[in-house]
Amino acid sequence: MMPIKLLSIFLMRLVRQGNLVVVYPDGQSIGYGDGSTPAVTMRLHARALPRKLLINPDLVLGEAYMDGTLTVDQDDLYGLIELLVINLTRQPDVWHYRWQANLRRLHRRLAQFNPAGRAQRNVAHHYDLSGELYDLFLDADRQYSCAYFREAGDTLETAQRNKKALIASKLLLAPEQRVLDIGCGWGGLGLHLARDHGARVTGVTLSREQHKIAEERAQTEGLGNRAQFRLQDYRDIDGTFDRIVSVGMFEHVGVPHYKEFFATLRDRLTDDGVALLHTIGRADGPGATNPWIAKYIFPGGYSPALSEVLAIVEQSGLYVTDVEVLRLHYAQTLKEWRNRFEARLDRVRSIYDERFCRMWRFYLVASEVAFRHDGLVVFQIQLAKKQDAVPLTRDYLAGRERLAEPTTKAGENRQTENRLA
Repeated sequence: MMPIKLLSIFLMRLVRQGNLVVVYPDGQSIGYGDGSTPAVTMRLHARALPRKLLINPDLVLGEAYMDGTLTVDQDDLYGLIELLVINLTRQPDVWHYRWQANLRRLHRRLAQFNPAGRAQRNVAHHYDLSGELYDLFLDADRQYSCAYFREAGDTLETAQRNKKALIASKLLLAPEQRVLDIGCGWGGLGLHLARDHGARVTGVTLSREQHKIAEERAQTEGLGNRAQFRLQDYRDIDGTFDRIVSVGMFEHVGVPHYKEFFATLRDRLTDDGVALLHTIGRADGPGATNPWIAKYIFPGGYSPALSEVLAIVEQSGLYVTDVEVLRLHYAQTLKEWRNRFEARLDRVRSIYDERFCRMWRFYLVASEVAFRHDGLVVFQIQLAKKQDAVPLTRDYLAGRERLAEPTTKAGENRQTENRLA
């Protein structure tokens, strides 16, 4: 068959490192690569699959795994995606693949056009899933963003606490300051800032499920007078705030709305205020969202290059006072999430069907590999209206981080046991 022959030629050019064995629908088995590790066997079970993989490999690979028309021996999905990504990063001139990526980049502004109504639908697609699903793989505080691993032995709970302490230190919080949390999730960060730092927090989200849980948590913890959460678009916020923080939300803004986002930060920030933006980003320059991720996981989403962000900030009237790049912290975070998810697959199957389980597994695996091998990182960008709004050196960070008392290992274990019981 011609599609099998063409796909074989493509894989022969692509796979130079490792050992990929493909068992085609007609039964023939062909090996690619230099015979080294990683070594993976992929089986294609549908006659139309070789043609579909040629037309749009980034989309079809994930769809075929979800549908079961593509399987991997020993279900070594991580090995397959790692092998493919490693070879793609080392063979950047595979014309067929790069042509498709360039075409997606041309259309990315349309794909990322996210006015308020569309933005809410996009958020609901991912964040309004069953809360029990997230409980199965997140930490007890439901931190759904990159953790901060200070030490090799840090648990996920410790690393997420580290992340919150680092963010608070970069905000230079003082008691009674008004804090706006754009994209507040299930309220964990906002409640931390209110409870442990005495801030008065207003959190906004477009997810009905997240808003409901954040409000319930605030009331349960007796913080309703210090932490309020709204079901509201960030563009509709009034008033000014001493501090603004946004964690894991900027990826949903979209390039066409960057000017609007930073204009909102400028207008909502007091003259001596400080803002912190925490976002996934690209270390290798502007690009386009993977089509499988855009269709099944984060519609309308995009992780920007630093050059795309700073070019807009320069026009916004804000100063960039600090930039930190967190490398591999998200890869480790995703590994922790993936291990927890896979250990509780039976529980996931009681909530969703097998196709969903395979979809979510593909998402976690592909994301981890991207942070390890494909140039994804996390940017923390500190912003202010005045150059002297923050200290002249970064020495203040160490002292402020120590203000947060560490959670004991025993306490973390009890939290995890209670959450998973």
